[in-house]
Amino acid sequence: MIDLHTHSLLSDGELLPSELARRAKVIGYTVIGISDHVDTTNFEHVATSIIKLVKKANFYKDIAIIPGAEITHVPPGLIKEIVDELRKIGIGYVVVHGETISEPVKTGTNREAIESGADILAHPGIITEEDMAFAAQKGTLIEITARKGHSLTNGHVAALAKKMGARLIIDTDAHSPSDLIADEFAKKVVIGAGLTIDDFFLMQKNAQDLAKKVMDKIL
Repeated sequence: MIDLHTHSLLSDGELLPSELARRAKVIGYTVIGISDHVDTTNFEHVATSIIKLVKKANFYKDIAIIPGAEITHVPPGLIKEIVDELRKIGIGYVVVHGETISEPVKTGTNREAIESGADILAHPGIITEEDMAFAAQKGTLIEITARKGHSLTNGHVAALAKKMGARLIIDTDAHSPSDLIADEFAKKVVIGAGLTIDDFFLMQKNAQDLAKKVMDKIL
């Protein structure tokens, strides 16, 4: 399993980054991206802490730890600034918390995430056809999620991504150990979204390509 959307206690997750990686390794992960929540108040601390984990401490063999960050509930107009600052610090990839129907995310967040060059648009809710087409054009990865609540719109997201030619990714948005999933459960989430096993492998390939790009740049 390659999962590029997880959270540690650097934001609202339950585990230290090192324990999160260890638990992921035990259930069969080969790559884990730790992408804790950030806004204008904490992005420097979170980003540098995750980068330190990757650069200074090779905790485990057989699992790659990728440093990311998820820009969360930041209003349109400020997202690009934080994306640019995270890139300067050296964060590997940027996730933006999309317009999930389970939280009051400001309208326009999906669009600005894509415009700002985010790598992954997480749980984008009832994303519009225009925004999905823009994501396809920009190469933004669109997330199918295993997280409760956010996953309610997976079917819409999957169908529209296929129609518009956008690239998909499967993530957990894990906050606790029980949120981590093995390949077999991830396949069920993908099939439940109206996709196929072949789509699952393509989604994992999309994640692998991003992870490799990050590792080549950072490590």
